[in-house]
Amino acid sequence: MSRLKLMYFSWVRERIGRAEEEIEVPAEVATVADLVRWLKGRGEEYAHAFESEGIVRAAVDRVHARPDAPIAQAREVAFFPPMTGG
Repeated sequence: MSRLKLMYFSWVRERIGRAEEEIEVPAEVATVADLVRWLKGRGEEYAHAFESEGIVRAAVDRVHARPDAPIAQAREVAFFPPMTGG
C-alpha cells in the first residue's frame, strides 16, 4: 500500500463531505480509473460523487490526467467536475 493525498472540488467535495483526505491505496489500484472504482466502494457518499465516472475529471500531481493514467508514483490526486468558461 502507498499513501496518497486526495483532494475534492466543487460538487464532488459536497457529495463526499470533505475537501481532502490522505488514504492508503491498495497495490492493485494502479490507475485513476482503478482509484475511482475503489473509492466508490468506500461508501455511499463516494458512490454518489462518482456515479457517472466519465464526468468527474482528475489531476495527478496537478496535471490533468486521463482515467488510464498511472498513480503509482503520485503524491496527490484531485477530482473535480468539468469546468465551463466564458
